[in-house]
Amino acid sequence: MIPFRLRGLDHVVLRVADLERSIRFYCDVLGCTLEKTQERLGLTHLRAGDTLIDLVTLDGEIGRAGGAGPGKEGRNVDHFALRIAPFDAAAVVSHLRAHGVEPGEVVSRFGAEGDGPSIYITDPDGNGVELKGPSAT
Repeated sequence: MIPFRLRGLDHVVLRVADLERSIRFYCDVLGCTLEKTQERLGLTHLRAGDTLIDLVTLDGEIGRAGGAGPGKEGRNVDHFALRIAPFDAAAVVSHLRAHGVEPGEVVSRFGAEGDGPSIYITDPDGNGVELKGPSAT
């Protein structure tokens, strides 16, 4: 028997080539807020609802330990999904394009709440980000 219960995603850590560019993307485009910075470690914590997205600079203490930076041949993650609500597809697509982000197709995909609308985008370092709407049921 497992002595604990999973409650959800606490945080995702991404190694980034350009910290300021990534902060602009996650804050200005996706609505995160700056939570805390640990400069000695090269670590910036961004609030994403109940979750954190941590950005690690490649030249910081943590980033140097991770080897080569993200790129087409060495991505850090396939993608992670952020729950969003409401999911007005036209408004989301318009917002993304206004910030120079080209969204993928809006389709129904399975997630933690069941099947619902989602859009894939790519962050400035090539990491996949899924914007996941509420379950359609």
